[in-house]
Amino acid sequence: MKTPLQHFQLGDIELLSGKVLPDAVLAFTTYGELSSDKDNVVLLPTFYTGSHIRNEGFFGAGRAIDPARHFVISVNMFGNGFSSSPSNAAVPVNGPNFPDISLYDNIFCQHRLLTEKFGIERIRLVSGWSMAGCQAFHWAAQYPEMVEAILPFCASARTSPHNFVFLEGVKAALTADQNFQGGHYDSPPETGLKAFGRVYAGWAFSQSFYRERLYRTLGFETVEDLLQDWEEDHLNWDANNLLVKLRTWQTADISANPLYAGDFQLALSAIRAKTIVIACSSDLYFPPEDNEIEIRNMQNAELRIYDSPWGHCVASPGNDQEFTRFLDSAISELLEKEIGRASCRERV
Repeated sequence: MKTPLQHFQLGDIELLSGKVLPDAVLAFTTYGELSSDKDNVVLLPTFYTGSHIRNEGFFGAGRAIDPARHFVISVNMFGNGFSSSPSNAAVPVNGPNFPDISLYDNIFCQHRLLTEKFGIERIRLVSGWSMAGCQAFHWAAQYPEMVEAILPFCASARTSPHNFVFLEGVKAALTADQNFQGGHYDSPPETGLKAFGRVYAGWAFSQSFYRERLYRTLGFETVEDLLQDWEEDHLNWDANNLLVKLRTWQTADISANPLYAGDFQLALSAIRAKTIVIACSSDLYFPPEDNEIEIRNMQNAELRIYDSPWGHCVASPGNDQEFTRFLDSAISELLEKEIGRASCRERV
């Protein structure tokens, strides 16, 4: 059973930065039934340009995550237009005045949703693609006693300097539009949004993807056709929403909070959850090398590398059916089987 979109009222919340987000709201939906023991919870946060709707591509009848067996909670990240965001916040925090939100803030509020709304004490699995996977890492570090397993894919526990620089590039492309006006625009800064999409497309897929003209499998005859599609897609987004989530992404770090005071190794070692991290061999945002460093400092983690020229977008639902099978196989292991403590690498 799927519920309509619901809104959890958080009230005024003090953020990690010390600022206050008034009348904060988390938008979410659920699928399936919560068991009497409340032991079948699967949490799916959202990715950068994702939503609860896009998350539906990661589960379903007969798949590893199945609402017939699991209570799936799909929760929208702050800034995505469904939960509290620059585009829907009231004065004085609307538009460019919206405060910076960390992933720590997101997970703190998601924890309130699960505990206060549903009385949930244990989460069977937290999983997700890209920024959703980053949130899985954060969940396991912030609430290690609550999370039984995580499966981040194409994600990391801390945003790397190279990833930070990429994000600076798309940000500069957007904010250079004279109509952006420091975020105080009266109409969408379309030139900047289109430029944002064009720059983004160069990083979302790998060099081999373009060299081998794999964009044709998506229905695009030329690179220009693909770029125009990315332009149009980003015209659907509010510019300030994109930027507030971008800052959340840039500052993502499971140790950047009072629990760990910046000690990244300590934060990783505190994770108790059984963990499988899936990386794509050609991901330009979250390369496998970053994940290798992370799992060396985790108690019960392994890295599986999926060889593909699709880059970061290998995980976008519908792009690669073999990846979907690879992902579901790993999820099934976490939900149904015990995983040994030894870390390893696995290639396909």
